[in-house]
Amino acid sequence: MEWFPIALGTFKALTLGAAMFYAIKWHYDQGEKGGTLALLRTGGKVTAAFLVTVLVVVILALALSNMLGLDLSYP
Repeated sequence: MEWFPIALGTFKALTLGAAMFYAIKWHYDQGEKGGTLALLRTGGKVTAAFLVTVLVVVILALALSNMLGLDLSYP
């Protein structure tokens, strides 16, 4: 049983390393092909989508906690 975390940790490190390599390579190739303006526009869209998603999750969490009767007010 001691080999199991080592095997999965190695697999995880190799998988994430390969994924990061190909993600960086793809973004680098896209930057050369489309120019920096398209890259900045895409980065802005991704950032905006992330912020909207975080806001929705926070609102849903607060609404659910309110429905369950949890007291989240500051003292």
